[in-house]
Amino acid sequence: MPRRITVLLPVVGLAGVALCGLLVFGLATVRVGVLAVIIGVVAAVVPVAIVVAAFLWIDRWEPEPAKLLLLTFLWGACVATLTALLVNDTAEAVGDLLLGSGQGSRISAIVSAPFIEEAVKIVPVLLILWRRADEFDGIVDAIVYGGFSAAGFAFTENIYYFGRAFAEQGFGDGMSSGVVAAFILRGVLSPFAHPLFTVIAAIGIGYAVRLRGKQAKLLVSVCAYLAAVLLHSLWNAAATLGGATTFLNVYFLIMVPMFIGVFLLVLWQRRREQRIIAAALPAMAEAGWIARSEVELLADLNERKKWRRLARKESGKEAARAVAEYQAGVTELAFLRRKAAKDAKASAKHDDLLKVVRASREHAVRLATARRSG
Repeated sequence: MPRRITVLLPVVGLAGVALCGLLVFGLATVRVGVLAVIIGVVAAVVPVAIVVAAFLWIDRWEPEPAKLLLLTFLWGACVATLTALLVNDTAEAVGDLLLGSGQGSRISAIVSAPFIEEAVKIVPVLLILWRRADEFDGIVDAIVYGGFSAAGFAFTENIYYFGRAFAEQGFGDGMSSGVVAAFILRGVLSPFAHPLFTVIAAIGIGYAVRLRGKQAKLLVSVCAYLAAVLLHSLWNAAATLGGATTFLNVYFLIMVPMFIGVFLLVLWQRRREQRIIAAALPAMAEAGWIARSEVELLADLNERKKWRRLARKESGKEAARAVAEYQAGVTELAFLRRKAAKDAKASAKHDDLLKVVRASREHAVRLATARRSG
């Protein structure tokens, strides 16, 4: 490919993301001060670490490329946050002008923020689906990318909210105003709020991938996006317009059941992925692509982990990495076998991936043999 695509375009993209990040943190510093931003960063690390770990757990069967996950997180933390900040501030100013002072913040929180934030957070999912459609396997991939984008957005937003709480009330004590109260609300009770909204939209996109008609794909995706906007708007309205009782009712009667429902859907999809892989392994062993003794090892995540640990213990880190690459290649091959019979591009990629799987297995075996001989 031309170097303007392979080199220049990524550099320009990273520079743009970095610029957005600097602008966001610059604006936060101007509003609440340097010390408050530092306090906000420290407080925001804990919830984002929990959220990211959860989405990495979801992504265990077919891990997405680390660089794409990082870029998706940075998009949410920098580009999406800056876009939402500018649009929401404009909506607040217009609301104050048309409806009177103090009304603009409500318009921004209940109307502008849900529509704009859910739109900009879901962009990475659409871009990856557009550019790498052959590797987009459906709902789980959409959930992971949407979750990472929302996690980045929530991270930056939490920095500002925690910083503002410190600038206005200090650390506080317990449930009184301050960083402690803000952390309990945003870091303990609702760290998955933004990811939950975006994941709902992402589930619609992931499901739409399986549909054939363009109109059906568009309808499902738009409905899922509107559902995410509605839930986000309801959440903001409960926090903005309602009192403590209203907020707790929305939290326990709507948000918690929605979270449980999405969690159960994730478990079902992960088991579905396992079934697809387990069903494909015997035929792959019959064709001589994998060893028959490896079928049970590759069909279970715990067995895969033990295999990598054993390879590391007996043959070193490089051998463990080779085994991990082999396991990932087998997983990708199992998913791709479903598409190869209907899609010429998938069939061509199937052959290329098969070569990679064989090469990675030979490399792992060679490293293990060399360590034993040594």
